[in-house]
Amino acid sequence: MSIRVIIADDESLMRSGLRLLLGAADDIDIIAEAANGAEAIELARELSPDLILMDIRMPVMDGLEATRALMAQTLHPEVLILTAFGTDEFVLQALRSGAAGYILKDTPPEDLIHAVRAAANGTRTLSPSAVESLLGRDTTSATGVAGASNWNSVPIGPDPLEPLTTREREIAEAVAQGMTNAQVARALFVSTATVKTHLARIFYKLDVSTRVQLALLVNERR
Repeated sequence: MSIRVIIADDESLMRSGLRLLLGAADDIDIIAEAANGAEAIELARELSPDLILMDIRMPVMDGLEATRALMAQTLHPEVLILTAFGTDEFVLQALRSGAAGYILKDTPPEDLIHAVRAAANGTRTLSPSAVESLLGRDTTSATGVAGASNWNSVPIGPDPLEPLTTREREIAEAVAQGMTNAQVARALFVSTATVKTHLARIFYKLDVSTRVQLALLVNERR
């Protein structure tokens, strides 16, 4: 089945270019375009896309606010941020808002298509520069980012993974390394269904909603 995508960007030329680029992929279907976050939310309600490719700087409602509003809904699409801004503040705010990934607009076309596919499947996707930005950040100051306190109230004590069992910790660590469910299953000699069940429990116990948020929580405790 095709990945149903909404493009949200205030620049019409960018939207047109992305439509041509992504639309050329056999498994990606661009179903609508939005010029701001408010339009993206309304279109998501009407069309139930699999993914929204979201810019950050937009009029009326920016991409970060729109992402938070979407994630607050019971049923919501994945959100992949596509922006020109790669600062650690923007990256952290986007991921803590619930975005499935963060990609810069200078990303090569083939990498962008791969990122859309990965994000639609719930796999975290970060541009190399975004990763470098996060790794270069002093983790002790991470909670000082604007909006960080709204990150689903994730515990920030000495060991935020304390509620997890030993097996759940192993799976959380594997996910933080970027492993897919199938890769985790092979590494731990369990079924993919078992991994999914454990992940559901992990998400509930840690009050996170995406693999990206889980990965940030695991990495911040190191």
